[in-house]
Amino acid sequence: MKPVWTKFWHGVSACLLLAMTALAAGSAPSPRTIVADLHALPSTAKRVDELELAGLRPGRDTLTTARKLYGGGRSEPDDSSAITWRDPCRGQSLHVEAGDAGVIQFITVQAEDHSGDCRGSAAPRAHAGSWRTGRGLALGDAKTRVIDLYGAPNSGGPSTDNHQELDMLYYAFDWAGSDVPQVMEVYSDRATGRVAEITLSGPSL
Repeated sequence: MKPVWTKFWHGVSACLLLAMTALAAGSAPSPRTIVADLHALPSTAKRVDELELAGLRPGRDTLTTARKLYGGGRSEPDDSSAITWRDPCRGQSLHVEAGDAGVIQFITVQAEDHSGDCRGSAAPRAHAGSWRTGRGLALGDAKTRVIDLYGAPNSGGPSTDNHQELDMLYYAFDWAGSDVPQVMEVYSDRATGRVAEITLSGPSL
């Protein structure tokens, strides 16, 4: 998979957010496309929010905190507000984007092509085991584990990313207050049923 980094803003409806997913510009050569009309799924009594991903809390931690955890990472020459770390040994990447004052707003962990080349990746490799949510959801977990941990999503449906068929689960945490992460998206590979990407977005800027 090639990284697709998508920004979401608090207060925008789920349907509009999903449309933005299909249209958002980013570093990827082709945007992810949502191919279904997504409606809210039946709610359950279970309401569980999420505060962190990869040991970082959007809306609270800074790029400086991330660098202390994982080393320098890679930033685009024209964008110092975003950093990416890659672990070729596990075929994973971690990407963070910051807003004002360097406070992280978006955190994404994503499965990538497994190169098997472990040279020069000691820092990410030492921490890749922590590239999971605070409640323990990690890349490669079964899609059913997402619902076991967080309950039914607010919406969901099929999507495509560079011709890969995915299923998306969308969680909105605005019910937990404006000072906690507001959105979590989990994409699973439709062929394997395994989690391929997790994004946690912080409170509105």
